[in-house]
Amino acid sequence: MLIGELAARTGTTTRALRFYEEQGLMTSDRTASGYRVYEETAVRRVTNIRDLLDTGFTVEDVRAFLPHLDRDLPEVFHLEPRCTTGYAQVGAPRVAHLNERIAQLTELRDRLVARMPWLAD
Repeated sequence: MLIGELAARTGTTTRALRFYEEQGLMTSDRTASGYRVYEETAVRRVTNIRDLLDTGFTVEDVRAFLPHLDRDLPEVFHLEPRCTTGYAQVGAPRVAHLNERIAQLTELRDRLVARMPWLAD
């Protein structure tokens, strides 16, 4: 399928698809005219990429999931004992980063409400 069809089927943009390709998250073949052509499996891959990005992972983090992107992602990723590679390495730092951001935003909100108590509601 051409890039426009893949974009339509996955609810994304052609620009995003080209970006995913530039980042090494997916590949395409080319027609004789130079148009990008994607396999049917690209629909699942793009859906998974978008799901992971929407979950809070970065594009760099998504690279750790490359072996899993062409099939349905599990609701919960389970770790093998002593697993130190791939997606096992990206989850904990991402949660720690989010916790830090939440703490910073909570402090900022509390400071603002202290100055404008009517905003507490």
